[in-house]
Amino acid sequence: MNQSMELSLEQQFNLRIFEDSVRQMSREQAQDFLIELHEHMMLKENMYKTLLKQDWGFDADQMSV
Repeated sequence: MNQSMELSLEQQFNLRIFEDSVRQMSREQAQDFLIELHEHMMLKENMYKTLLKQDWGFDADQMSV
């Protein structure tokens, strides 16, 4: 696998902590957390798109992605 597509040791450690935390949640807590996590991922994607548009010099009206 491409080295840039692998998790660093620190990321693996953080994933394990995350996994342990999620396993201790109730089903309802995990579902609520998953919904919130998905929202944050979408906000992060929007931020990346905005930053790329600014960096590449695109007007917000030019891209409808």
